Amino acid sequence: MLMGRVDEQRTLDALMSGARVGRSGVLVLSGDAGIGKSALLSYARSRADGFKVLTGVGTASEHDLPFAGLARVLQPLLGAIDDLPEPQAHALGVALAMRTEGVADRFAVSAAALTLVTRAAESGPLALVVDDAHLLDTPSAQALAFVARRVLVDAVVVLVAVRPRESEIWAGLPTLDVGPLDAEAADRLVDEAAPGLLTAEQRRRLMAMSAGNPLAIRALAQEPEGLTGVAFGQTVTVPVVVADAFSRRTAGLSPKELRVLQMAVIADGDVPTIGAACVAAGLDLAGLARAEDLGIVTVSPYRVEFTHPLVASAVYATIPAGERRRLHTLVADSLSPGDRDRRAWHRSEAALGLDDAVARELDDVGARASARGAFAVASSAHERAATLSEDAASRARRFFAAGEAAWLAGEDARAPALLDEAARHAPDAGQRARAHAMAGQVAARGGSLTQARDLLLSAAGDAESDAPDEAMLMYAAAVDACFYLLDSGSARAVAERLSDLGARTGGDPSRRAAAVAAIAVGMARVIAGEPGMQELRAGVDALAIRQDPSPFYADFAVAGLLYLREVGASRDLLRETIETRRRNSELGQLPHLLFHLARGDATTDRWAWAEAGYSEAVGLAREFGQLTELGASLAGLAALYSRQGRVEECHQHAAEAVRVGEGRDLNLAAAWADFARAELELSLGEVDSAIEGFTALEQRLDDLGVGDPDLSSGPELVEALLRKGNRARATEVQVAFQARARHKGLPWSLARAARATALLGSDDEIDDLFGLALTLHGDGHGEGDDAFERARTLMLHGARLRRARRRVDARVPLQQARATFDALGARRWSDVVSAELEATGLTARARTAGPVVDLTARELQIAELLAEGRTTRETAAALFLSPKTVEYHLRHIYTKLDITSRAELKDHLGAVTT
Repeated sequence: MLMGRVDEQRTLDALMSGARVGRSGVLVLSGDAGIGKSALLSYARSRADGFKVLTGVGTASEHDLPFAGLARVLQPLLGAIDDLPEPQAHALGVALAMRTEGVADRFAVSAAALTLVTRAAESGPLALVVDDAHLLDTPSAQALAFVARRVLVDAVVVLVAVRPRESEIWAGLPTLDVGPLDAEAADRLVDEAAPGLLTAEQRRRLMAMSAGNPLAIRALAQEPEGLTGVAFGQTVTVPVVVADAFSRRTAGLSPKELRVLQMAVIADGDVPTIGAACVAAGLDLAGLARAEDLGIVTVSPYRVEFTHPLVASAVYATIPAGERRRLHTLVADSLSPGDRDRRAWHRSEAALGLDDAVARELDDVGARASARGAFAVASSAHERAATLSEDAASRARRFFAAGEAAWLAGEDARAPALLDEAARHAPDAGQRARAHAMAGQVAARGGSLTQARDLLLSAAGDAESDAPDEAMLMYAAAVDACFYLLDSGSARAVAERLSDLGARTGGDPSRRAAAVAAIAVGMARVIAGEPGMQELRAGVDALAIRQDPSPFYADFAVAGLLYLREVGASRDLLRETIETRRRNSELGQLPHLLFHLARGDATTDRWAWAEAGYSEAVGLAREFGQLTELGASLAGLAALYSRQGRVEECHQHAAEAVRVGEGRDLNLAAAWADFARAELELSLGEVDSAIEGFTALEQRLDDLGVGDPDLSSGPELVEALLRKGNRARATEVQVAFQARARHKGLPWSLARAARATALLGSDDEIDDLFGLALTLHGDGHGEGDDAFERARTLMLHGARLRRARRRVDARVPLQQARATFDALGARRWSDVVSAELEATGLTARARTAGPVVDLTARELQIAELLAEGRTTRETAAALFLSPKTVEYHLRHIYTKLDITSRAELKDHLGAVTT
């Protein structure tokens, strides 16, 4: 019977009841050791009548064994593994050593776990209960957290117990902090644990020392000797209480019985291994009987379980260092031939000083773990191997492997130190370049962009003489970092070094490295406001990306196309690449790819798709710790919400984008956030605030030396200044912007420049000047056409015509502008145009929303995939959701679009996209 946990029990009851009716529930129980988390999980299991129950317990002994925890949790469901989509079945099979060929992507393993769990819940409620989850091997914890984040309307409840400050993987999930018992409950627990055995003084001391921790209360009540020798009122930590209590119990063991108990700790509680090691040591396994009698352990035919993990830790602490190494050796020698990984870890614990033989064994452990997608375990193995290595070259190689695996595991905070060690021990410039290049990639995604740039430049410099093609790619990656930094000075300098390196090596433009270098040079020059279109064109044409599966080359092909404003071509390439990643359950690259897809869609009439792409990128980037993509995608959403008049969402996302970029110099996100907020103020008629915001943005870009007109708010600032009658300053801004736009030479930039010029023109020039701008804009639906920018030009054209007393003429461009704003969902701008139309004497009709505007980002993604002809299961697999979640969203889609079938859905979306 639980004491003092009525509120916690009610919460658990509600979750279990919800799962019975198909409503998912997730709860992380967080609390100190001994606080009662396990008891609450036991209570939940007791309420799981009619549930399939999957259970697991994290243990220190399995923390470095790949997917040991996941295998234990999913074991009842593994008979259905062959029914999974093949990429998922393969990945999970390799991860759990059920298949021997190939390698596993860790995200595909997570997706497979999600599919298994949600399919199992289709026939009835399912409870997934994991105790001591902070002790799980990292790959298992990541996979189970992935599942917990994605159940929504499935009959699934996920309950996890963790220690506070050891639960980063579970961050962001619903959490219940399990606190100490109140005085009444603690009193009752004392009565149960030691009925009538304590004096009043002992009871007072116990209450003060235990601080309401149930394990401490039981330990002190049953071992009242621990109540002496401590000042009254002093709280003693639970580990100390438990260690003291059980050390007093182990005092009742003979030396041989204590050695057998210590062997049980070293051997991770595996009875056959303990028995074999005892025989080798001249000990008797029966020596555990006395420890069991004393309540230290429970013994079954295959396992020795300690009363609490803290008890095992207390016993381990009693073993002198030399004896500990001897016992690890005995256990290693007693393991079966198939237990290669455990043997290597025990031999590493037994090693005294450097030991290349053990280091090689650990290298093999790391290689096997990487093949199974267990990169966190691989990283730990390679790191330990590095510390045991006898020569610098091997140490550098192993630290590099550890750092690379840590990055692949999503441990971006740990990877840099390992790669720094690799560089420090590198015997030559080539190995140092590899370490710095990898560290630069890590920093570019989740660390300091300035550090990323510097590391990549250092790596490229080291690689120039012996590996010029690799150096080109490293310099190109540095330019990419400069894009997010908006660091035009460094970008220009890198472009010069790339050009010089190409000239020295006789760069063949058909080589992939040379093609990437050409794109990087073009990017760098455009950022600085210099001509770069020729290099971008040459690089994009030469890359032949569709024949190259490498994400790196795809990134630069996409970047080149976006710089050239060839949005349709970039979308085709991105959609193809994203589809491949989804099909293979390779999530790691998705935030980056989705960001660029949304970035392109946001400059067309596909705003709903842009929001869907940015939103998915934000969710995945946040989950994976990819801060660069997170900040940039948040800023992209802020800009989109600004134009849609979603005031609170714009400010919220802009503020978070800036917050994410703080300390990382993510100036691209900051600039976009500045633009979003200022443009929102302009749409709301807050012209002074808009001028202040646009001016601050222009100053930021000037300070950074950024000359790319596509990042400038020049035309918007001209418009705002003219509204305040400041024609002189507006002219200065227009002249400067027009010069940059002409320098770049792309229609998108020239159209915006022409609009600014038209705003300053005389009444006699209105039609010609705005006509030029509209010609440059295109019809709003062609390759590179920006529907919103065209509608803004139409709006301003109509407003000028009205002010020139041509009210009837003004109505046509104003009506065209309003139709586009309505279709896009730019509600606030539609209202502005409606006011202009009323001023022409035309009664404004009610706003008509676009056909997909009311769909959420997730609903639009699901609608699009289903409209392509995918089944519910295929759509669920592509978006890493459960089929029931897809069905849940589909019901909302039908209601919002007023349709009743997938055929209608296909027709509806087909009409939107054509």
